[in-house]
This record gives sequence, C-alpha cells and structure tokens, in this order.
Amino acid sequence: MSDTLATQLINWRRELHTWPEISCKEVATTERIRSWLQQADIRLLDYAIETGVVAEIGHGEPLIALRADIDALPIHEATGLKFHSRNPGVMHACGHDVHSAVMLGAALQLKDIESQLPGRVRILFQPGEENCTGAKQFLRAGVLDGVQAIFGMHNEPGLPQGVFATRGGAFYANADKFIIRVTGKGAHAAYPEEGVDAILVASQIIQALQALTSRSFNTLDSLVLSITRIDGGKTWNVLPGGVEFGGTARTHDLEVRAQLERRARQVVENIAAAAGASAELSWHPGPPVLVNDPVWADFSTQVAREQGYETRTADLHLGGEDFAFYLQQVPGAFVSIGSASEFGLHHAAFNPDEAAIAPAAHYFSALAQQALEHLHARCPATSLN
Repeated sequence: MSDTLATQLINWRRELHTWPEISCKEVATTERIRSWLQQADIRLLDYAIETGVVAEIGHGEPLIALRADIDALPIHEATGLKFHSRNPGVMHACGHDVHSAVMLGAALQLKDIESQLPGRVRILFQPGEENCTGAKQFLRAGVLDGVQAIFGMHNEPGLPQGVFATRGGAFYANADKFIIRVTGKGAHAAYPEEGVDAILVASQIIQALQALTSRSFNTLDSLVLSITRIDGGKTWNVLPGGVEFGGTARTHDLEVRAQLERRARQVVENIAAAAGASAELSWHPGPPVLVNDPVWADFSTQVAREQGYETRTADLHLGGEDFAFYLQQVPGAFVSIGSASEFGLHHAAFNPDEAAIAPAAHYFSALAQQALEHLHARCPATSLN
C-alpha cells in the first residue's frame, strides 16, 4: 500500500471520529462513505436501508462479502485528541471508525485489480451494531443474497499492533440484557415492619443471581452474569415501594443460555415471594453466539500469516457482536486485529493505534482476492464447507 493511501485512510478515520453518530442515526456518516466510494468509481448497490452503504467490486461469480460497522456510542470523549468528537456525548469508543477506514482501504485496493478478480466482493458498511439492529436490517434487505462467504473484524485493544487472532467455532458470546422490577410495600424507614422492603428483597435477589454462575453451572462453562445498574428510593427516611435493576448475561452455548434464563427467573420469583413481595424479570436476547466456520477461520489465519501478521488463536470473547447473525446464514470468519489502546473498548479515553489501519486494509484486500480464487477453483456455486 502506498504512503499516500495509508495517509488518506487515517484522514478518513479521523473525519469519521470527529463526527460520530449513534446507532441507526448515521446519516452524515453514510453520506461521507458513499461520497468516498463514488469518488473511486466503486459501484453502490441500492437496498431498502435508511443508513449504511453497500458497495460491490468485480463481476460474475463467486460472491463474497466484507463487513465494517459504522456507528458510535453515547459516550462523552475524554481522549484529548485534536480530532476529538465534535458531537457532545457521542464517541467512536469502540473503533468502528477504524473498521470503516480499513474496509474503505480494502475497497480501493480491490478496485485497482477489479479486472483480475475471479468474482465479486460486496462490502457492507453496516449501521446499528451497538444496539444489535443493523445486521438484522441488512439481512431483511437481502444484502447477503448470493453471498458464499463473509468476513469481518474487530480491533482488539488488548493485542499489540501487528498481531492477528481468531478461532474456529464459538468466538463472541450470546449477549443478553435483563431488567428486574421488584414490588414491595413502601413504609416509613422508622417502621419497616409496616412495609415490605423492596431494597432488601432486591439485594437478596442480586446476591443469589451472582451465585448462579458459580454454583448452578459447570465451572468449565463460559458464562458471566453482571448487575450493572440499580434504581430504588428517592430520600433517606422512606422505604420505597419498588426497585428496578438490570444487567447482562454472556454465554457461549445456547443450552447454557436457556438454562441461565430459566434459573434466573426461578431465583427472582421465589425470593420475592418468600419475602411477601413480587418481582418480574424481562429478558431481552441480544446477538447470539458468534460461530466461525473452522475452515474459513484457518484460511483467514493463513492469509494473515502471509501478510506479515503474528497470528494467534483467540481466546473466547465475552463481548457481543451482531456479525453473528450473518454467520447464521453464511459461513465465514470474524477476526481480531491488535490496536494496542491503553484504554479498552467503550472507554471514554479509548485510542486505538492508527498504524493498524493500512495493514488491515491490505489484509482484507488479499483475503477477499484469495477467497474468490479458492471458491472459483472449486466451483462458483460451492462454498468452502
């Protein structure tokens, strides 16, 4: 990759970083990406989508896809960068600006060799990853129709720049959200016997839920349940009549996921009933477990090694990722590329190393080309499975 293109990708990343937009509101982000692709004479496909961009390079069959996510988070930035967010309370704290720059670079490199490609590469600039709606929107619009394999990435701040990691099988977790509402009976704090203490009941439920993962499941199961917020009471001398709290549950197995929900519901309802209160659990499934095709994961790793990456087998990841919905429809692989940030994902001071962008763009260009060549050599209508 030329120094000029590498610099251009960093400049594009910085522009996206300066003007972040939250999930499914990525109107200006969409227009920027469309404009940059059109300037490179890359054809854009027309789908029934409100935000996001779908581009395509090459002709004929087979057809593979690359995906970047484009949305930001409702976080006020604290990096101190010259190109910090100019949208107060919104920040690219997960590196989707980096992902977009990477796939823009891959698109430009693939455009340069378009006549040599033995098929097509469809590049998805997807909205709404953070709220788990974007992949489903794209699937409903038909963006994966005809696609035989799909590849995507996430920057990994815990890995050094120049390091690549993935794994076959389960990788990212089922990422579910739950909300629990406890209803007791309010009373004067001096006379607790006249009420039903919703705060006490809530605390007992929280303690029992935290014990579920270590006492009701095999210690070899990968799962975590975390309470992340609690709201109860408005003053110092009144027992509130209700408490609401919630959090997240992460698992890598669909049966463990279902069992955890069942057991949590039993804990919530029975503890509340024993105290003379009532409680309601609402469970909101997030993205499912992300399952890489083992063969495509190995293929992706081999290409990374050829491109100069230090390759590793990734650990199981307890983060959620809606790329999992694509892998339920089409085989492929999701990979981690080191971004060496002192602060982690979703932190207000998250600052990935921009030196990761150009090599990753070159990698995905090479991966797309080699995946097409592999599929074409086997049979245009045959996937790697």
